[in-house]
Amino acid sequence: MSSWVNKKRKFSRLLDIRSIVFFEITIGIIANSLLLLFHILTFLLKRRPKTLDLTIGLLALIHLVMLVTVVFIATDTFGFQGWGNDLTCKSVIYVNRLMRSLSICTTCLLSVLRAFMLSPRNSCLENFKYKSTHQYPCGLVFLWLLTMLLNGRFLVSIGATPNVTSQSLMFITESCSQWPISPLFRYILFSLVNIQDVSFMGLMALSSGYMVTLLCRHKRQFQHLHSASLSPKASPEDGATRTILLLMGFFLFMYCLDCIISFFSGILWDNDPIHHCVQMLVGNASATICPLLLMSTEKRMVKSLTSRWERQ
Repeated sequence: MSSWVNKKRKFSRLLDIRSIVFFEITIGIIANSLLLLFHILTFLLKRRPKTLDLTIGLLALIHLVMLVTVVFIATDTFGFQGWGNDLTCKSVIYVNRLMRSLSICTTCLLSVLRAFMLSPRNSCLENFKYKSTHQYPCGLVFLWLLTMLLNGRFLVSIGATPNVTSQSLMFITESCSQWPISPLFRYILFSLVNIQDVSFMGLMALSSGYMVTLLCRHKRQFQHLHSASLSPKASPEDGATRTILLLMGFFLFMYCLDCIISFFSGILWDNDPIHHCVQMLVGNASATICPLLLMSTEKRMVKSLTSRWERQ
């Protein structure tokens, strides 16, 4: 009787976590769609849109595609709908992994571009401020091609789960599994991917720290303009500093947490569906929260949404 009660509680808890997973995905898709639509309209209405606007719109598109693939992965993982063929497995898993890698790459570019734009005229980054606008497309294409090449291993190693059981298979979803690859090839790819991710994370941390330092220095120089006697509200520098710290800090924290959970899931948890749900929640948190943070700092978008809300 007690075992039946425990199974019932576990099943109920699993259903609750599944609902939270789909709720998170829904919020993320809506937020990224709104952010992408806003920047598409900005691109169409402006003759020369800013590089930062294009990068934010690109990041919203990446997160949107990633969350759409997560819907397919979640429905198959939870047993709602199977795929059943190699092409679907390879396509969905490859696009999902590719979008995750491009999310790190594009977020790093966004942070570095913001640091360039914020740098003062007499700084050593002044030359990069103007060069970044012209060299940005070439650098973006190079990084995307490199990321696509490194994630190409999923096109080779992922396939539909066969009917015959095998100890060498690693289950990705209910219908898809990953075949083993040679240790040397796996070690080389693992090293390259880690070097790429660590480099992006390091650049993100350095550029964020540089921006915070500039904003704090600017605040000290103009402290008399933001004194409590003149303006009781927080200064713009304080708001920008908090936004930068929150956005990049949250992204770095969730990425590290996702890596830790992914590492222990295959060792300790033995394909427990509850831990799969937790891993999905953590892995998709950045794609859901980041557009909300970017929308909150976009004054033009906030004014447009509030004006339409007041009209209705």
